[in-house]
Amino acid sequence: MKKLIFLSIAILFVACNPGQQEKKAKCVAPGNDEISVQVHFPEWSHDAVIYEVNVRQYTPEGTFEAFSEHLPRLKELGVEILWFMPIYPISEKNRKGTLGSYYAISDYTGVNPELGTFEDFKQLVEEAHSMGFKVLLDWVANHTGWDGSWIENHPDWFTHDSLGNIVSPVEDWSDVADLNYDNTQMRAAMIDAMQYWVSEADIDGYRCDVAGMVPVDFWNEARAALDSIKPVFMLAEDESEAELLHKAFNMNYGWEFHHIMNSIAQGEADANAVAGYYTKVDSVYPQGSYMMHFTSNHDENSWNGTVYERMGDAVKTMAALSFTLPGMPLIYSGQEAGNNKRLEFFEKDEIDWSNLEMQQFYAKLIDLKQQNKALWNGCAGGDIQFIDVHKDILVFIRAYKQNKVLAVFNLSGEALDISTIPDEICGTYTNEKNQLQETITQNKPMSLSAWEYKIFTSR
Repeated sequence: MKKLIFLSIAILFVACNPGQQEKKAKCVAPGNDEISVQVHFPEWSHDAVIYEVNVRQYTPEGTFEAFSEHLPRLKELGVEILWFMPIYPISEKNRKGTLGSYYAISDYTGVNPELGTFEDFKQLVEEAHSMGFKVLLDWVANHTGWDGSWIENHPDWFTHDSLGNIVSPVEDWSDVADLNYDNTQMRAAMIDAMQYWVSEADIDGYRCDVAGMVPVDFWNEARAALDSIKPVFMLAEDESEAELLHKAFNMNYGWEFHHIMNSIAQGEADANAVAGYYTKVDSVYPQGSYMMHFTSNHDENSWNGTVYERMGDAVKTMAALSFTLPGMPLIYSGQEAGNNKRLEFFEKDEIDWSNLEMQQFYAKLIDLKQQNKALWNGCAGGDIQFIDVHKDILVFIRAYKQNKVLAVFNLSGEALDISTIPDEICGTYTNEKNQLQETITQNKPMSLSAWEYKIFTSR
């Protein structure tokens, strides 16, 4: 039996009006006393979608050269930022599994020979750039593996226990050694290594592993040093340290929202959690900074389960939600192929590309985002106005100038009828599902099947 839902207005954010335009003016004025964010947001990031590349598992060869054959398909998909998981040599000592963790690095300026050579990677970057992609490298500043020149020649660069033994940053991370950020020589060497990849390989920035475990002042110094070579884009694997977004990073992880999506899909949370999250974001995030939204990534897939295990029938619903709410969406390697297995983290475990069943689905979401400025990232996009946050239904509007996006989500496994449509969402739109004109009126109920969503646009 369908439920009957009555919508009422509950405006939690300001829609696109003169007040919103004033906010946007502040966003693009670094140094303004009323805002704290001082990082540069390149124009290419305004409508970008990020894609995480797991080179080891991407092809049978697991090499840069083999991955490059997928660039035309990824260009057609529409992603713009390619984030490469660590490509550096992996320590042998205390290695986990046969191949070891990508994040147990022995040489910050070297290349894992299993993936190819430095010249192979540089050629891949050049090819990606020629096709319009931007390239981010994964950087692990908090710790290294247990062998390599740093730990052999500079043991004072590492953290020691009371007995003088070098320690791991976390007990379970037995394959890595914790770096000591009280050591100024180590800091300088770390920044030099980061500058190497920007100057020599022409990368466009970094995704920084466990960024919150490294002092903020180091990241501020590193960002300034990198920008002296060329403007970079920086992604922090962090959500707890908002100060990272003031000077060093453009974007951090939307970990909390990821867990909210999992909880909703599993019937443990509802639409109110979404609105609550954005209320918190609005009070904590510096204006203009980005949060990265994802339904999967390398950690979630390998350790917590595939998107199908965690989200079941709500997989597409949550993906669409991550593309329409404020934030930059991420696609992890294999999601566009409907990958339904947990990829081994320390072993070879190739992605099956035989059925690109989700490629068109994600391509349409990317096109929706890029064609509607209301859905763009940060200050380039529109603020959000929630229209009724019901236990099972989420309705919101994002608007930028004349562009308006209305989204209606059934966040439950039960069919719903929505009645008493509020005047604020009435109007004529394009239904993005069939590209047909549709008029929404107060007297025309809206029906949604389980986990169904409807997205309407006007320009």
